[in-house]
Amino acid sequence: MLTRRVVLGTAGAGLALAGAGWPKFSTSQAAGAPVTPGVPSGAAEAATMEALPGKKPLIRLTYRPPNYETPLEYFRNPITPNDAFFVRYHLAGIPEPNDPSIDAKTWKLTVGGEGANGNVELSLDDIQAMPASEITAVCQCSGNRRGLFDPHVPGVQWGYGAMGCAAWKGARLKDVLAKVGLKKEAIEIVMNGADGPVFDKTPDFIKSIPVDIATADTTLIAYEMNGAPLPHLNGYPARVIIPGWTGTYWVKHIVSIEAVTKPYDGFWMKSAYRFPNGKFPVVAHFPTQETAANTPITEMVVNSLITSMEDGAKVKAGKITVSGIAWDAGYGIASVKVSTDGRKSWAEATLGTDLGSFAFRTWSYPFDAKPGANTITVRASNEIGQTQTTALIPNPAGYHHNVMQSLTFTAS
Repeated sequence: MLTRRVVLGTAGAGLALAGAGWPKFSTSQAAGAPVTPGVPSGAAEAATMEALPGKKPLIRLTYRPPNYETPLEYFRNPITPNDAFFVRYHLAGIPEPNDPSIDAKTWKLTVGGEGANGNVELSLDDIQAMPASEITAVCQCSGNRRGLFDPHVPGVQWGYGAMGCAAWKGARLKDVLAKVGLKKEAIEIVMNGADGPVFDKTPDFIKSIPVDIATADTTLIAYEMNGAPLPHLNGYPARVIIPGWTGTYWVKHIVSIEAVTKPYDGFWMKSAYRFPNGKFPVVAHFPTQETAANTPITEMVVNSLITSMEDGAKVKAGKITVSGIAWDAGYGIASVKVSTDGRKSWAEATLGTDLGSFAFRTWSYPFDAKPGANTITVRASNEIGQTQTTALIPNPAGYHHNVMQSLTFTAS
């Protein structure tokens, strides 16, 4: 039966629902999506390579809303190109480039709320006239690698590519908030973007963050990404950047910022992006949003990825170099260790250039590949002693997959 759910999830949904608040994206397709091994077969079979406007072909997992992941090849360098950066939306009401809500000439950011001493409306020129700050940081979807959970859990079945690292430039959020001043009673900053729901019963995607995170020097209202204006599908003309925290808080197409004196209780805070207490060894907490049963996701966990080859690769026997990236919530990568004997022993990989504690850190390891099957396992640790897990930490929504990666390749 062709149900409404099926129509919304198919590649032809854009045609079926044209005119319902969905931008008229023209796309080009190519066969053979390099889906991460382990993603559910149904999701893998449905995935295609598709190029959205301004993007190279990415792995399309859903079309409406668009959820496209970055292929592994683009993680061989610490900076992810803008045109290969993953695309993640919760809602399908995405403004088109000429929409006044995001047009650079007409875009406005309203700042205020009952936790502020006043209200102000800022243009893009106003934001760009403020002292600029730059930071290189990883943006990672909270559900990155969800498709590798066993047993599988609901949600977008991401493989490795729901993340990217870029150099972001913008005004510090604390300087924007200083335009109105915060009352001492303010406890959270609520952020809303120009994207929204197509149906009126769907909750708008609105997020909040603690005041201390909002006023950190590293939290930005960014208008540039890797030296260029933000791509349309990565938040143009301005988005929130919260280095170290998962991408759910990096609100795109930002149009409204409000200080509040009570915990914000919208759906995307109260019900979504939460997991049972005590599951993960994170440092950053969100006290005003915690309950006796669960807590909102906050910072990323330490992780690594082999990028020089894929599982099942064939290489020439002899000396090869295995390489990849590692990252965490900004405490800094201390080491990446490699095992080639089933985790019986570990050797240190060589770390690459440090682009900042919030960025991808490259690593490399020279290896003598013996003829036949070779298995390699990688484990990253950070400066505060956190290390990747040996086994999956189950949670209902499939967050924080940071199991040590192992892959097998054949040398001949």
